Amino acid sequence: MSTPLETSTTDSQVCKPHHDSSSLYVSGFLCIGVVISYLPQHYRIISNKTSEGFSPWFLLLGVVSSTSSFFNIILLQWNTIMCCHSLTTGACLESLMGVFQTALQFAMFSLVFILFLVYFPEGRKRIWQRPSAFSICKPIKQSGTISEEWRISIIVAILGLGHLTVSFIISFVMLIIEGGPDHHRWTKLWAGFLGVLSMVMAAMQYFPQIYKTWKRKSIGALSIPMMMLQTPGTGLFVYSLMVRPGTNWTAWITYLVTGILQSILLSLCIVWHLRNKRLGIKNLEDPPMRSSNESSRLI
Repeated sequence: MSTPLETSTTDSQVCKPHHDSSSLYVSGFLCIGVVISYLPQHYRIISNKTSEGFSPWFLLLGVVSSTSSFFNIILLQWNTIMCCHSLTTGACLESLMGVFQTALQFAMFSLVFILFLVYFPEGRKRIWQRPSAFSICKPIKQSGTISEEWRISIIVAILGLGHLTVSFIISFVMLIIEGGPDHHRWTKLWAGFLGVLSMVMAAMQYFPQIYKTWKRKSIGALSIPMMMLQTPGTGLFVYSLMVRPGTNWTAWITYLVTGILQSILLSLCIVWHLRNKRLGIKNLEDPPMRSSNESSRLI
């Protein structure tokens, strides 16, 4: 993540472009890598027209983490953003590569969340009613009652949208009142809170998905190619932080935990995929229909 500007503030802010080729190439590579790594997941959901197998809590924690990270860097890089009016287009774009990286991560993961809701299996939005013993010939049909799984998904979507709205409003107000993080206590505190929240959510994100995938014994609409691209990338990112001068374990421990959990989920998906392929079980098949007397809880 590069911040190739040197700024000083006297009567007005003076912006000086600072070119760093290695940092620019790394940032550009990461931006392209973020987009490419998510494309298999987007394609799998759209092409199969189902988001079966996703845990809504996994998606909520992920979208809250990426949203918090996005507004955190907007606040911390605000002076750099404002410098763009006095720089060339190339220098401006180079100075904002860190913002672009975080924005792309936010956009790509948010799109997974949106696709999850759009392609949520229709057969699981309502509770299925089985015929009674006296009406065996009647077909199984859906009742008008919303299933627990769909209800939780809607609640999760509202919480994600609510967090986005609140983060935007508070950040916008902070920037209007204080104008940026430099020498402004409340903006720094808010940016710091968003950064910590992002790390905590990222560390917890994979637990509900691992549990759901283990319990379901099928990968559903999860994309193995996406995880195979992202898991090594997380490892390289952790290594780059570990060898960076002046950093300690607090700088990379959250990403290490995230990488380990992502590796566990990837391994679990590969095991279930190979097992189901051997048994002739389709990963995208819905679990057996639930009757109105059965629970449709979702982890």
